[in-house]
Amino acid sequence: MEWRHKDLLDVNQLSKDEVQHVFETATYFQELNSRPVKKVPTLKGHSVVLFFAEPSTRTKTSFDMAGKRLSCDTFALAKSSSSLTKGETLKDTALTLQAMNPDGIVIRHWASGAAQFLAERLECSVINAGDGRHAHPTQALLDGFTLYQEWGSLVGKTILILGDIAHSRVARSNLILLNMMGAKVRFCGPRTLLPPHIRKWPAEVYTDINEACKGVDAIMCLRLQLERQQDGLLPDLREYSNYFGLGHRQIELANQDVKIMHPGPMNRGVEINSELADSEASLVLDQVASGVATRMALLYLYFTRKK
Repeated sequence: MEWRHKDLLDVNQLSKDEVQHVFETATYFQELNSRPVKKVPTLKGHSVVLFFAEPSTRTKTSFDMAGKRLSCDTFALAKSSSSLTKGETLKDTALTLQAMNPDGIVIRHWASGAAQFLAERLECSVINAGDGRHAHPTQALLDGFTLYQEWGSLVGKTILILGDIAHSRVARSNLILLNMMGAKVRFCGPRTLLPPHIRKWPAEVYTDINEACKGVDAIMCLRLQLERQQDGLLPDLREYSNYFGLGHRQIELANQDVKIMHPGPMNRGVEINSELADSEASLVLDQVASGVATRMALLYLYFTRKK
């Protein structure tokens, strides 16, 4: 398939066939990552800037590893070490980076729309690694790829996304991707952590975790953003854990081979029972491995496209 996109801002830019192509490309790189020697010269001579204005462990590290395994030069830039701390605008920082002629910029930023802002102004590829509450397309792609590896197809499967839906860019991007690939999506969380217009979204919405878990094939817990407690949206973490933390009771209500997912970092004992996070049903570490393969696929597709 000829890749026609310059940037990746959210998964709604992609067609179902293109998502499938990402999965198939990631499958090859997943096999490569299991070899004793994991490095190939595929992107030798290319370079990518990892511009993270928000903290990140998994996403930043997996992009860095993905680039290095493809022999791509990677350069990491954090807000604390950039001129953003001196008052430089995002536009000027990006233009400065582009003057160094990278093939792409991977950006994470607290402002929704930051990735699109750069994409409209830069000639190199821009890959969104999370912008505000808006989107996290590479997380959705790696989550979909993880389930694709388990099931071979997402058609007809039911996936529950559980937790802080209102502030989650992961939930928004996963909703688009999972629906596109033929799955059914459910959301569940406290009323204060559900978006105001969620009933208009293409998903079933629950506020009772037991009802939400009945008959599902996978449960994806979201990170509870603890700062929301200070905002008055949560009365107490113990109460949240009692009513919306994933436990053994909910697993019994789900389908027999239910899969457990979490984009990380996990608040064990709050969002999810610690035993479940480490159980055979858990795909949490599979998601981490899938993240490297998926991001290798994306760097390859975006950096080798015909311009």
